[in-house]
Amino acid sequence: MEATGTDEVDKLKTKFISAWNNMKYSWVLKTKTYFSRNSPVLLLGKCYHFKYEDENKMLTARSGCTIEDRVIAGNVEEFRKDFISRVWLTYREEFPPIEGSAWTTDCGWGCTLRSGQMLLAQGLMLHFLGRAWTWPDALNIENSDSESWTSHTVKKFTASFEASLSGERELKTPTTSLKETIGKYSDDCEVQNEIYHRKIISWFGDSPLALFGLHQLIEHGKKSGKKAGDWYGPAVVAHILRKAVEEARHPDLQGITVYVAQDCTVYSSDVIDKQSASMSSGHADSKAVIVLVPVRLGGEKTNTDYLEFVKGILSLEYCVGIIGGKPKQSYYFAGFQDDSLIYMDPHYCQSFVDVSIKDFPLETFHCPSPKKMSFRKMDPSCTIGFYCRNVQDFQRASEDITKMLKMSSKEKYPLFTFVHGPSRDYDFTSTTASEEGLFSEDEKKRLKRFSTEEFVLL
Repeated sequence: MEATGTDEVDKLKTKFISAWNNMKYSWVLKTKTYFSRNSPVLLLGKCYHFKYEDENKMLTARSGCTIEDRVIAGNVEEFRKDFISRVWLTYREEFPPIEGSAWTTDCGWGCTLRSGQMLLAQGLMLHFLGRAWTWPDALNIENSDSESWTSHTVKKFTASFEASLSGERELKTPTTSLKETIGKYSDDCEVQNEIYHRKIISWFGDSPLALFGLHQLIEHGKKSGKKAGDWYGPAVVAHILRKAVEEARHPDLQGITVYVAQDCTVYSSDVIDKQSASMSSGHADSKAVIVLVPVRLGGEKTNTDYLEFVKGILSLEYCVGIIGGKPKQSYYFAGFQDDSLIYMDPHYCQSFVDVSIKDFPLETFHCPSPKKMSFRKMDPSCTIGFYCRNVQDFQRASEDITKMLKMSSKEKYPLFTFVHGPSRDYDFTSTTASEEGLFSEDEKKRLKRFSTEEFVLL
């Protein structure tokens, strides 16, 4: 009976903390992001120039970005459409409880997992849709009105707290049907792209069945000693994402895999082996691969010598972003202007969306407002990701990035390296998971080391 009483107290505490975090992360700070007219903006390998016509005018983009002086709207709109088309994954509340816990929200602890989801989503977008794809409805998304955020938040907090205590959850009904959305596209290719767009987002839904949803990621994290409510570092999340993709049995995902660098080293033979493994006889081509490289950009603080390399990586069209942030907060970095990084912020609590519904709404999975942060504020711990469609693309990417690493190292050790041959030739234990568990003993040791060395993320 005493144990039962303790469990009830823990559940009540979890629900109260969840309700408090839901309220805390429901606030929206209404600040504008300023972009200079004089410098190019890079977003995941695409370059945008905001040129001006009239020096005495200001144009405030509907996305919440203010471009200094008058700009040629076409290029601004292209940037907005490209940015909004990226998949945005944030804190959610009122989703089905995570197995073995009372958590129905990840507010306050799940931001690194969300940043990792965004990186993986971009990799899947490149794989299925290509870098040139943009969502046709992107420019129809507007920022929420700046009316009384206080009253809205108080109502949300009250409703969330009452629902947490009662265990009830109200399912929201989508506003736009899939049939209506598809009906707007006359081209068969556009229709197919929209189907994949929805499918990719559905894989990240907050339900136990979603392949890359929070529930599944936490289940994979248990193998490394993590559980719901814990803080996750960028390196641990990289390994969790790898396991999630490896364990996915969806037929559309059999042509893609994930490789995680070992101790800042990418073993080319291991990558190529993963790309060549388990391909059916009907597919002569190799698998695509998302390469994830956990690194540290300095000691206690980020070393500004690495700025040019980070900018170089984000200038590559096959870059899928960076899982990083500043101390105690994780962000998904997707671009830069001058010495500021452009990112998507997962620290905004949104309501659960049931992605199992055929025509679930897409609006809350796309961010209307880019944010910027000085590179100097970046925490040194991060995970860099890039996508390669086949072995030839990987070989070209390794050559390009190696040159970039040499140029940025300034007679110091490079941030990470590519080496020929498999890891076993360098006295490393193979990281192939055993049949008994998802993580090998070597992986568990590495993950444990990463989780203690990395900064704490909220």
